[in-house]
Amino acid sequence: MEGNGRAGAESRDEEQLQKQLVAIRRQLHRNPELSQEEFETTASIRRWLEEADIRVIDYGLRTGLVAEIGGLLPGPVVAVRADIDALPIQEETGLPFASQVPGRMHACGHDFHTAAIVGTALLLKARERELRGTVRFLFQPAEEKAKGAQQLIAAGALEGVKAVFGMHNKPDLPVGTVGIKEGPLMAAADGFVVEVAGLGSHAAVPEAGIDPIVAAAHMITALQTIVSRNVGPLQSAVISVTKLNSGTAWNVISDKAVLDGTIRTFDEGVREIVLRRFQEVIEGVAAAFGTTANVRWIQGPPPVTNAASLVPLALQAAADAGLQAITPTPSPAGEDFAFYQREVPGLFVFMGTSGPREWHHPAFDIDEAALLPSASFFARLAESALLGLASE
Repeated sequence: MEGNGRAGAESRDEEQLQKQLVAIRRQLHRNPELSQEEFETTASIRRWLEEADIRVIDYGLRTGLVAEIGGLLPGPVVAVRADIDALPIQEETGLPFASQVPGRMHACGHDFHTAAIVGTALLLKARERELRGTVRFLFQPAEEKAKGAQQLIAAGALEGVKAVFGMHNKPDLPVGTVGIKEGPLMAAADGFVVEVAGLGSHAAVPEAGIDPIVAAAHMITALQTIVSRNVGPLQSAVISVTKLNSGTAWNVISDKAVLDGTIRTFDEGVREIVLRRFQEVIEGVAAAFGTTANVRWIQGPPPVTNAASLVPLALQAAADAGLQAITPTPSPAGEDFAFYQREVPGLFVFMGTSGPREWHHPAFDIDEAALLPSASFFARLAESALLGLASE
């Protein structure tokens, strides 16, 4: 009977925590804030943590915050990260707790990430006296602009950290699964703007000018040969020109054309080759057509690359949390968690959330049944990492 009573109490505690995390997630979802504007979100996270007597550390951040649990017993420091910003998208879910801010929405699930990691903090706070070291929580702003991770690093939030962990929800994976793999998981995401300068003229006398549209069209075609002829068949890269602007009238050859787009790569060596060849192709084609071209790079995060040494810890944490670990397909989307992995070993996972739509869709949503398992997974992972790193 004593055992049944203990199990019943644990079940009630889990049920209560799940309800709390759902309430947190829904509050965040109703009140989305864009990158570097997450003031109320930050204040709410601070309140939830301080109500649980979790210490918040001042790193001089405008938005976002850092908190710590542990340190009562000697040991290493590990970090768990959650991103907190929303997107400039009009929500179309019809949820009773839909965004109350026109044109803004948690369409990437950062409300889910934040609520789950608050749950991790609450679980670890209950075991604080047993932690062999310190768990540092990074509630990071501006992931959607790929700025927040670098801000936290510059502020010193990774100082002393031996390993860092994070996640992204995955709508196409069912609740109860977690995608864990070593090596590349998400892509480097670089953007470009190419301005092609020609010489305007009347459309009836093209020989009197230099047509930048013709040059731009050949550039678009030539750029595709970089992937087919400079990237190995067992490697991966994507070059997408997503916008072409030129001209003001049907009978006028413009003096300028502008190309926008993105490049995605999973390997830093491939990334270097593709960016170099991109510049060479643009300059070469421009010269061949008598135009000039200027390339402006929008540098995104590097690829998310998981440390092999942390994978066994995650697999065990998944089993302990009752999750099924799978080997996920890497995503060509970008993630600024990669900046942390340049500083310390890191592991990023895909958490199954059984969503109806992909990231950034106006009808994006997650199954809230994934909240408590996610919180439990990261609590177990952080605790195991403290023990594992202490023995090295």
